[in-house]
Amino acid sequence: MRLGIVRGQVTLMPAVESLHGRTLKVVEPVTMENLRARNAQGGGKSLIAVDELGAAVGHLVAFTEGREAANPFWPGSVPVDAYVALIVDAVDVK
Repeated sequence: MRLGIVRGQVTLMPAVESLHGRTLKVVEPVTMENLRARNAQGGGKSLIAVDELGAAVGHLVAFTEGREAANPFWPGSVPVDAYVALIVDAVDVK
């Protein structure tokens, strides 16, 4: 699981039936240096993640990637590579 900042939203046309009713977000992973600096900068290469939590632009989120990203949809088959697992309230970096 990694941390990222929501930068935007994606709309598919035509829609993918297995993703109907779900939101796709543009998430920019956060580097450790930027997390420590608390500067609201990401620093990583952006990716698209399925979001069922309602994260807004600017929210810090935790996301999973790879096979784990599709686990919330089991036993169904959904074409996802990243999934927003939680919205972060606070981070304590030492």
